[in-house]
Amino acid sequence: MSKKKYNLNTIYISERLQENLKPISQSAFTAVTAPMGYGKTTAINWYLDKQSKNGNSCVIRISIYSDNLSVFWQSVQKAFAFAGLDFLDNYSCPSDAASAGMLADELCYSLSGQTSYYIFIDDFHLLGEPHVADFFCMLVNRLPENIHLIVSGRNAFLSGKEILRLGKKLYQIHTRDLCLNRRELSVYTHRCGASLNEDQLNTLLYSSEGWFSAVYLNLCTFFESGHFPDHTSNIYDMFSSAMIAPLSDAQQEFLTVMGLADEFTVEMALFITGNPEAGQILFLMTRQNAFITPLSDGISFRFHHMMKECTQRAFAMLSHEKQTDFRNRYGQWYESRGQFLQALAAYNKALNYDAALAVIQKDAGILLASLSPEKVLAFLDVCPTEILKNRPLALLVLMRRMFTWHQIPKMLELKQLLTDTIAEDNTLSEDERKNLSGECDLIMSFLMYNDITGMSVLHRQASSKMTRPAISIRKTGSWTFGSPSVLMMFHRRSGTLDAELTAMNECMPHYYRITQGHGQGAELLMNAEAAFMQGNFSDAQILLEQTYSTIASNGQHNISLCCDFLAARLSLFQEGVTFVKNPEVKRKELLSLHNMMWLNIFDSTYAYYYALIRMPEKIPALFKDHMLSTVSFLSPCRPMMEMIENQVFLSQKMYAKVIGRSETLLPFCEKMHYELVSLHVQIQTAAAYAMLGKHHDARQLLQKALGHAMPDGFLIPFVENYNYIKDVLGSINSITPEPFTDRILSLGSVYEQHCLRLSSRNSRPEILNMLNSREAEIAALITDRLSNREIAERLFLSEGTVKQYVNQIYSKLMINGDTRTKRKQLAELISSINKGLT
Repeated sequence: MSKKKYNLNTIYISERLQENLKPISQSAFTAVTAPMGYGKTTAINWYLDKQSKNGNSCVIRISIYSDNLSVFWQSVQKAFAFAGLDFLDNYSCPSDAASAGMLADELCYSLSGQTSYYIFIDDFHLLGEPHVADFFCMLVNRLPENIHLIVSGRNAFLSGKEILRLGKKLYQIHTRDLCLNRRELSVYTHRCGASLNEDQLNTLLYSSEGWFSAVYLNLCTFFESGHFPDHTSNIYDMFSSAMIAPLSDAQQEFLTVMGLADEFTVEMALFITGNPEAGQILFLMTRQNAFITPLSDGISFRFHHMMKECTQRAFAMLSHEKQTDFRNRYGQWYESRGQFLQALAAYNKALNYDAALAVIQKDAGILLASLSPEKVLAFLDVCPTEILKNRPLALLVLMRRMFTWHQIPKMLELKQLLTDTIAEDNTLSEDERKNLSGECDLIMSFLMYNDITGMSVLHRQASSKMTRPAISIRKTGSWTFGSPSVLMMFHRRSGTLDAELTAMNECMPHYYRITQGHGQGAELLMNAEAAFMQGNFSDAQILLEQTYSTIASNGQHNISLCCDFLAARLSLFQEGVTFVKNPEVKRKELLSLHNMMWLNIFDSTYAYYYALIRMPEKIPALFKDHMLSTVSFLSPCRPMMEMIENQVFLSQKMYAKVIGRSETLLPFCEKMHYELVSLHVQIQTAAAYAMLGKHHDARQLLQKALGHAMPDGFLIPFVENYNYIKDVLGSINSITPEPFTDRILSLGSVYEQHCLRLSSRNSRPEILNMLNSREAEIAALITDRLSNREIAERLFLSEGTVKQYVNQIYSKLMINGDTRTKRKQLAELISSINKGLT
């Protein structure tokens, strides 16, 4: 039969589907769920293209290509940047609920306004990460009305409970909304140029069941041969027969090779295929084939998943030599553009272990951290020993990563390979041998964490050998692993403080020299903390100011925040200590750094400070509401954070909680050799027993704590808990008087009065204690006559989130009326309370 003119690239969105798409603009969250080939992406893109023509809309399209969370996060950043929004550029991929919450606040704050934002995340099933779906649900409940999240995938990703909780915020599009009914099938085939009779239409409907891809492929065969394919054909055979087999050899090879790419440009296609005609082939095939799609950036293309599946099957049929050659080209392309995870995957599949190790060396372990330890260990198991030994710098990076993953046997195995390489490789210069050996010493020192004397020996050895900075440590990384105190990390045994300070003073200059000043100021701060703990406040203040001066403008935010922790405590004893009582400016500065660890240290400082002066209502929510379990703390800092939470529990009069927690916290401190943290916890536990009237238990613990504290003269942990332990401590001193205990009691009496003055000056009555810390903060801003928008800008929240908080405040305080009246009532209530306090 003569072939008729046809157009299979036509996009058809039925009237029924158009109606089903309309609610997207009224919904915070749209979930599109259907199997492959039902036109999910086409339908959403058609709708978003229409919305973008309104002039007041911004579309952000995010495609998912793998189950790697870091690669997904890179796609998110790239999509936002393409839309002209660069506020996510410096954010790390969220790793826990707390950092996800910070990201949600940033999204709400940065995108709120008059512009309608549509964030479309496609192929969500490929990610397979349930925590991301949890994040979506949390985010949707905060989103202002102008932001619409659309997530598309093959599998249902919301549980029944989540669907119920989201309620009207969620709109769902299913397979039945996307597939073609008989009337729509008739319209579509007609638009494609097919004149089907009733029997043919019924046959097509029966065989395809309205599945768009099946309809498309059936029509391809129909236009080529005049009849529909055999019903026994599976969809991939149909696809290959209709879309690939009729093409020229050059076109088939193009599809086969480029099917490995998630996205690609003409430049990439030229490099990978080695075919100078790749651009023309792509242009021609894009016009003729609906399964190759140009992306919105105007230069990139992607294959439909069905096309990728078929071309990857074809790729597997190529000779081993050809497969290896093309995979190496992919690796080279990604490596040259800093896409190290993609390069590593390509080289790994090509069994090009040397090139993979070169990428690991270049990455210096940064992106490598996003891979599972199992994947890296599997790579090391198959990588030949000789190739590993040829890449000694990569061995250093891998050693450091094994330490972080607690894979110590493998770390030691790699260390032996490195040692053998240094001894055996005649191509290494003497300088490079020393540098490799020195950095190996530096990495091995981490195994002696908390033993500053042992670490000092290895730091000195490393410094004496190295002529270049270490490649395995970043200057901007955390030095205290998230701990707010240096002394708490490195005071290992009672009575050894002086030796520890000496070792710290002697070893840190060597460490700074080979790490470009990583953690600079740590030894000064540790000395300042020691002076403070002994009650030498003037010395502590001088050393603290020296530390601030040393680290000024050197980017050591970690040490600066640890200085703030000491300053907050010192300010309760010493006049003139620089401590910012109002945290808003500091928090704003830290938020701009997008580092959750810094914010956690910041919150721990204010949590401890307000717990000490017994103002629990001002404690940051992370500690006040006891949400530490939502944060992925590094293990070296967790005992410090738990100790601070203990102090919060004391201020909240939850004494039994302190005792119960301490039973597990004290053994953990002992295992980590955290003598000072253990001392704090013992005193806190004694305080809790004392407040519950269990004086015998309190006395036993305090006597033990005094025995641990006296050799180093550590007064302050007792003084900070004086209000709770004064009676028991006084009874101990009356029986066995000690100058040390006398000084605690004397200092504690003055300290208690100072804290009482601070808390009475800033306290609030019981009625306002019904509000949580965020609600109280917003209530105060309302009384200062700030609008919801101004409050949102001040607190980095969306206006919609502020409205929710405001309504909660009115509800808790039983304030009724219209908006203006309720604001006036709240202002009058707080004003009358403040008058009562003066």
